[in-house]
Amino acid sequence: MSNNIIVEREKGLLELERRIAELREASAAQPLDMSAEIAALEQKYGEILHELFGALSPWEKVHMARHPARPTSLDYVSRFDRFDELHGDRHYRDDPSIVGGFALLHERPVMVIGQQRGRDTRENLRRNFGMPAPEGYRKTSRLARLASHLKLPIVTFVDTKGADPGISSEEHAQSEAIATCLQTFSTARVPIVAAIVGEGGSGGALALAIADHVLMLEHSTYSVASPEGCAAILWSDATKAEEAAARLKLTADDLRRFGVVDEIIAEPVGGAHRNAQDVVRRTLDAVTAALQRLSALPVERLLEERYRKYRRLGEWQAEGLEATGTGE
Repeated sequence: MSNNIIVEREKGLLELERRIAELREASAAQPLDMSAEIAALEQKYGEILHELFGALSPWEKVHMARHPARPTSLDYVSRFDRFDELHGDRHYRDDPSIVGGFALLHERPVMVIGQQRGRDTRENLRRNFGMPAPEGYRKTSRLARLASHLKLPIVTFVDTKGADPGISSEEHAQSEAIATCLQTFSTARVPIVAAIVGEGGSGGALALAIADHVLMLEHSTYSVASPEGCAAILWSDATKAEEAAARLKLTADDLRRFGVVDEIIAEPVGGAHRNAQDVVRRTLDAVTAALQRLSALPVERLLEERYRKYRRLGEWQAEGLEATGTGE
């Protein structure tokens, strides 16, 4: 993604990274002690890293969420103890932009479902850049129903710009497929934990994000529309995307304050891709902790708390009235 402002900033660090690597190799190959020089360069590198990425604006976080090296859903799923992928929606075809199946997470059987984008052009084309078609959402609904039938907790990974907007998807009832996902997850009689690990765009993301506990990585985004789409709708000018990003309140901190997400997973300075292994481990530990808490609840209480969680969203307060989320 050549126009990613985070990637462009990182190019300035490449020479310093190369120099540090060369000094480490030289130090290992000969008895000459270069630890002082290496430490000085590493300190300088850390200072530059904090200067570039220490305090990101909402627009910069949008680009961080889109970073081509950011861990994908399969990077998380690959760290499960076991994963047996299931395919197809039993109506038309399999959608590679949705991966899901039976899994073991810290020895706990679960159903895992994630939106998967590609690492390169070929994989992005095969996975439609992580934008699911109706068949992907119907596969999601099928797996969620199967999990509920087998009493398996559900774990989802959200990472999509949005649902596929093509004519074929509209002809195959995209809106109905997403609505069915919302209904299925809302009524599933098992614990659900969702992790927003990249972009969470529009209803295409919400279809996998109805959950009892919603995690969000620090530099992920979650919004009703992309900043570019919002700018085009409000001002008929997509170049105002940066302003739209600030107004959309799409960052993890904003969404935690509004109660849309329940927990934020911290990222290293510079983004999750700079220490993907640690970010994946901490995310899965948080998922496991949430599942342990939720699995202890009786089913009826689980459903009641899920209902109340989403009923409270968007609560308002009028003069002289108590805050309410009922609209009454």
